[in-house]
Amino acid sequence: MILPTLLIVVALILVNAVYVGAEFAAVSVRRSRVQQLASDGNPLAGWLLPLIESPAALDRYIAACQIGITLSSLVLGAYAQRTIAVSLAPLFGRLGGLQEVAAQSTSAVAVLLALTVAQVIFAELVPKSLALQYPTHAALYTVVPMVPSLWVYRPFIKWLNGTGLLLLRLLGSPSQTHRHIHSPDEIELLIAESRDGGLLEPDEHRRLQRALRLNLRQAKQLMVPRRRISALDIGTPLGDVIGIVAQSPFSRLPVYRGSVDNVVGMLHTKDLVRWQVGGGPDATLASLLRPIASVHESVTADRVLRELRERHSHQALVVDEFGGTAGLLTLEDVLSELLGEVGDEFKSEGPVVEALPDGGLRVPGAMAVDDAAAQLNTQWETDATTIGGLVTAALGHLPVPGDRATVGDYEFEVERVADRALDSVLARRVVPEDTRTEE
Repeated sequence: MILPTLLIVVALILVNAVYVGAEFAAVSVRRSRVQQLASDGNPLAGWLLPLIESPAALDRYIAACQIGITLSSLVLGAYAQRTIAVSLAPLFGRLGGLQEVAAQSTSAVAVLLALTVAQVIFAELVPKSLALQYPTHAALYTVVPMVPSLWVYRPFIKWLNGTGLLLLRLLGSPSQTHRHIHSPDEIELLIAESRDGGLLEPDEHRRLQRALRLNLRQAKQLMVPRRRISALDIGTPLGDVIGIVAQSPFSRLPVYRGSVDNVVGMLHTKDLVRWQVGGGPDATLASLLRPIASVHESVTADRVLRELRERHSHQALVVDEFGGTAGLLTLEDVLSELLGEVGDEFKSEGPVVEALPDGGLRVPGAMAVDDAAAQLNTQWETDATTIGGLVTAALGHLPVPGDRATVGDYEFEVERVADRALDSVLARRVVPEDTRTEE
């Protein structure tokens, strides 16, 4: 009599575990993976796919899991109290010298505690962990008992879901169905796992990482700074403009009146060539200008990209909080952040770290902090956007050649300064990489 009773208790705990595993697996499994398995002819994936593709179907699936968990727990508790607790009551009475009522109560409490521990461990924690670690396998194997459960629980699901939605509306809370939603951090983790599993090449992994972080990069971190802008004064004769454009690697040049803080438009070299070849009437630089978009320096790169796309523009003026010109941002700058350095035959390559014979490194002051950190295999917590800004902030004053500053794992020595801006620094690691890894 004892063995059949224990087998029934174990069976009910396993039923509970199946429902718990099905619930967590359904919300954790990747739909793209199930679609791939279904297209490969996996019959279980074919059953599961329609149940997780639709938010409403997934909502019913989760509801069936919750009903199954509740019913199996109630049946288990009631059955154990009617069998195990009754059988153990005389034993507690003899061992503790208890009266019949006290022995029955003690037996009931002992059975309840034992079942609670068993339920938490074997029907909650274990299946939940397995479902989260192996969501695809767990979802496929549990769909077999879940399909008939959905059919049996259908009337209860409809009534319970309707009651829940009604209560949510009365409380003023919007009703939401279950969906597969992942935060950017979770998506980045999935991308890293795909790279480690050999599904993504290193270049693909880097591009996806950059795309996820595009909304974290501001215009001031990507722009060409004010002092490096190639611009034209609006009073420049067109004959001189032709010579300047011929020597410039850029096809679009901002035009200012008085100073670069007052940019009035943009000259496209195509308009200049069209005017010269067409032999039209005399024109001025002002008559060939196109409007130029403007963005604040704090605007994120994804918003800049949307602004350029909506305005059909290839560059935007970056303004600071006082309305002055902080720099110039082009579509190429944003795409370089997403795809890596994008150049052409007319432009020099972007700043790179140069290895020196003595083991040191020459780092351009205009190099972005993130790019330098990636090449030097380190990290810096700073608000600076360039190596020049990083070293200047560490010095606490305008740099002069020979100044030294230590930031993180590296010591920097100012090599060249141009127009009070740091042009290049010499870098040497002061904390060995293997020591930093051990820490």
